[in-house]
Amino acid sequence: MTTTLTPSRTAARTTAAPRPLVVELRRGLGPWTGAAVAVTVLVTMYGKAPGWQGRWADATNMLHVAAVLLGGPLALAAGCWQGGRDRRRATTDLWESVPRSPLRRLFVAVAPSALWPAAGVLLADAVCLLATWPYVSGGRPFLELLAADVVAVAALGAVGQVVGGVVRWRLTAPLLGIVGYLGLILGAYAEGPVRWLGPAPEHQFSWDRPVWWFGPVSAAWTAGLALTALLAYGLRPARRRLLALVPLAVAVAAAGAVLRLPPDEGPWRHDPALARPVCDDGAPQVCLTAVDAGLLPEVSAALAPLNARLKGLPGAPARWVAGPFGPPRPGDVELPNAAADATRGRLTRPDLFLNSAVSWLFSDTCGPGDMTGADAERASAVNLAVVEWLAPTPEDYGPDPTAAQPFIDRLRAKSPAAQRDYLTRYLAANTCHPDEVPVP
Repeated sequence: MTTTLTPSRTAARTTAAPRPLVVELRRGLGPWTGAAVAVTVLVTMYGKAPGWQGRWADATNMLHVAAVLLGGPLALAAGCWQGGRDRRRATTDLWESVPRSPLRRLFVAVAPSALWPAAGVLLADAVCLLATWPYVSGGRPFLELLAADVVAVAALGAVGQVVGGVVRWRLTAPLLGIVGYLGLILGAYAEGPVRWLGPAPEHQFSWDRPVWWFGPVSAAWTAGLALTALLAYGLRPARRRLLALVPLAVAVAAAGAVLRLPPDEGPWRHDPALARPVCDDGAPQVCLTAVDAGLLPEVSAALAPLNARLKGLPGAPARWVAGPFGPPRPGDVELPNAAADATRGRLTRPDLFLNSAVSWLFSDTCGPGDMTGADAERASAVNLAVVEWLAPTPEDYGPDPTAAQPFIDRLRAKSPAAQRDYLTRYLAANTCHPDEVPVP
């Protein structure tokens, strides 16, 4: 009789060994670095949230600066510390005995230093873009620049790993982080096209967009430098290090393309779709750029009391404009930047914005020798009185109106017809010449 032996269901099963890359990503400083980068960027963004949540361009610009200027040095220092880990633990010989090529071992070892900080930046980007989405009214986030930032932070982590493997001093990591931060700061404020080689230069105009190739070329520049350092450090024998010339050539070509950009504008170009005027149907008209179209109803409401007084008067504005609308038309008057007075896409201080608009309306450009003479003090008081009468300055802002109070009282005491007559005379006067300023 033949007996067939079958394996018991309770027999021990062989557990597959985890892959080295997974082990490296799970242990060490990598996860903590990713969390530190994400928290640092998010806390910084949270502290300035009222200023960037109303526009995609502002959110992208702020993320661009915070991720690289703050996350980059963190990745650099953490990568340097990670790079010296095996030497501090005296496990270098054990690691080199693994049956894999030196270059493969290096890329496995550098993965936590590069991937975890990049993941932290990606998480911060996603959270901030989702927090911006409910409040914007035009444009789009510049995802290609954010992707280049992720590559730059990963590259800094990889470079830090190489430095940590070469330099044995324990204080190298914090010092490298400080030097990296100072270098990024200096690069962001450098003069000429060289500033655009740094991954953290600011740009302020919300109706511009970067040229399509700038994000990928910036990523090629930083990734090329990091790969050059990795290959030069990890390839053996020395003759194989010539392969490092390939990513170096890519980085040099990318740098050449960036250095050919105009020194001032850099990669930024005027976007007609974002800068086109969006106007209400009031009189005078109020026109904002398309990127701020969501603010138009609130700006119009803030200016409504002033427009009611100015409507139909000779010399009154025909349009209130804010944005790059080309040569001004007759009767155009520039508005203050409404987005600067807005929080999360809403005008939080309409009274302050109205006061600023009136001040801009009556602010003539005076030359040397203007506003002098016996009537200068009185003319200054009258000018202040007109602004305070039309749009009183909030109590916590602006100059003390005590000297102008008699003129303010006179203006308020006039009949509506007399007030319009005085406004007509005041609009026709040159407020830089004291003898032309009409006294109420």
